[in-house]
Parts: sequence; structure tokens; C-alpha cells
Amino acid sequence: MMEQESRKASDVTIEIIDNEQDFTTAFAVISACFGRQTNDAFWQAMNPGWDAPEGAAAGTNRMVQRWQSTTKNNSGEPNTVHLKATVPDPNNPGKRIVAGIAVWAQFSMVEGMGDKQSTDVDTALDLEELYPGNVTEQRFLRQGFTSFMSHRVKTLEEKATTSSPATFSLDMCVVHPDFQRRGVANKLVEWGLEEAKRRGALESTTEGSAMGRSVYKRLGFKPVGEVVYDMDPEFRDRGLPSNMFMRTGMST
Repeated sequence: MMEQESRKASDVTIEIIDNEQDFTTAFAVISACFGRQTNDAFWQAMNPGWDAPEGAAAGTNRMVQRWQSTTKNNSGEPNTVHLKATVPDPNNPGKRIVAGIAVWAQFSMVEGMGDKQSTDVDTALDLEELYPGNVTEQRFLRQGFTSFMSHRVKTLEEKATTSSPATFSLDMCVVHPDFQRRGVANKLVEWGLEEAKRRGALESTTEGSAMGRSVYKRLGFKPVGEVVYDMDPEFRDRGLPSNMFMRTGMST
């Protein structure tokens, strides 16, 4: 299987997204994976109406806004990089199709070394815009976001006093179900790990899904601990995803 994936990976091209038109396709790829394939309740809650035209347009717009608001670190590098992986389109010879999406981001609690990360969802989303007057859904997202980000923020706080206070982290990696097991995820992760080296041998972290963590482990990420969702009892039957916090700098 590894040899087969290696051969198919030669058809994968990784590019930095440099136009907002690509985000319509990007959101569709993410929806096919997180929305339909894995039924990720947390992602679905963060993207209400994702499976309807209006909700998909709103989710796409949020991605575009993040891309447009990308900051730079004190070396002039963008703190957030959106990637697309393309493969030959099986239905259109000579054409290529987007098969995967990744977001890599430089984070740090030290000014100028990367974007600061918080466990407060209000730093990332306008909950009142997502769920006007719906305090239950807003509370669900606040608790879920705090839990999801806890390992990441703790790591950044610990690194803030070291000689290497930043991480170049895999914030998202998604492959459309039609193109999984073709080496697409490998290419998206390898791009970021090489960029982390170029930026001064930065450590990388990620919250690996049950589906993706084997790829991350093979490429050098080491498991630290499962994301523990500290949620009110009414939310515990929502099918929250399994995510493992992983980092490249941990000793074995």
C-alpha cells in the first residue's frame, strides 16, 4: 500500500492559494470530509448551514476573510499560509482538480513571532453572527473551542520563555474522500514541515484526527495527549471528534 501511495503522490501538486476564487472549492472539499464523511459535530457547529447554499457561501466567506487578514511576522513571512493540493481530473483529461486543503500557521505568544493563540472562541468567530440570540449553541462552541485549543495554548505559553518561542503548526489538513490514500495529505504535511525548517527549524504541532494522525506520526509528529472536551452534560452526546495533540519536538 505504501508503494502504491508513493506512486500516486507523484501526481500531486502543492500550491499556495493566492486568489479568493479557490476558497469556494476549498470549502466544498472540507464539507465533503468534515461535514459528510466524518460527521464532525464541532466543525458543523462552527459552520451552520454548511450543506445549504447560503451556509456554504458564509463558510467560504469566513475562509476568505481569514486569508485576507493574514498578518506577517517580524521577518516579513506570512503567519498563515493556505495550500491546495491538485491532482489530474479523472473526468477531464489535461485538467487538474483540487483534492486537498491545508492551513499552516505560525503561532507565538511573543510579539512579532507569530499570531497569538487563545482558548477564547470570540477571538476567532462572531458567535452572535453565527447564532443570533442562541445562547445554547454559543455556549457549545465556547466550551468546545476552549477544550480543542487547550494543548496548543499551553504549549505556546511554555515556549514563550525559550529561545524558540514560535511554532509553525498544521491548523487544518483535509483531503476529499474521492482522493484519499493517494499521498495527498503527505504532500500537504511535508510542505509545511519543510517551511518550518526554512523559518528557523520551528517546531510544528497539530490536533490530529483519528483519520489523519497515522500520517502525521509517520512524518515525525509525536502524540502528546487526547483533546479532552470539558462540556456541559447536555452536549456530550453530540459526537465530538477524537483529536490527538501532536508535536514534532517531543523526545521519544
